[in-house]
Amino acid sequence: MPNSSRSGAIAATVKIAAGADRSHYDAASIVLHWATVVLVVLLFALAEVWDFLPRPERHLLIVAHMSFGIILTAVIIARIAWRLTPGHQVRPAVTGWVELAAKSVHYVLYGLLAAQALLGFAIRWSGENPKAMSFFGLLIPSPFGPSSKALHELFEQTHDWLAWAIIIIAAGHALAALYHQYVLKDDVLRRMLPEGHARQSGRTAPRP
Repeated sequence: MPNSSRSGAIAATVKIAAGADRSHYDAASIVLHWATVVLVVLLFALAEVWDFLPRPERHLLIVAHMSFGIILTAVIIARIAWRLTPGHQVRPAVTGWVELAAKSVHYVLYGLLAAQALLGFAIRWSGENPKAMSFFGLLIPSPFGPSSKALHELFEQTHDWLAWAIIIIAAGHALAALYHQYVLKDDVLRRMLPEGHARQSGRTAPRP
């Protein structure tokens, strides 16, 4: 290989490893992504478990659910703001209708997560006797007055439906990523791994 070609190949490899080709998400995007995943699973698990526990333990799980829900709200806001900031976007992993479908799933998940966060506050702050939100014991009182019981129940039902919708869509999203990684072998998961793991994946992943 001529020296110029070899130098070009080395430069391209260095750029890819560094994420300069915009094929790899930056560290903040990766942290916010996996924080969202962990929080969504944790919140769903807490809500599914507390009905089986006696009142004292159930109350602790509800407080934990509210607290981590507030953290998730902050993560969602930070994630959307970071994604909209110039320079934090990456090139699409795929093109055509697959790219459009992938973007649509992302937008749907963002919308559902934002709506779910708002509903969490609405549930506590609605009804005939509005309650304060609790952030690890720090009470955040309702800024609204009493509302109808029917509205409160609607918020609760919608919150439950959206929780299942988020879990189902997110699971499909994860399965699609695994399909790309291990069946299509296009190394798509490397984009959302920390830089060291991403480089290791790029070296070891089989190529078609």
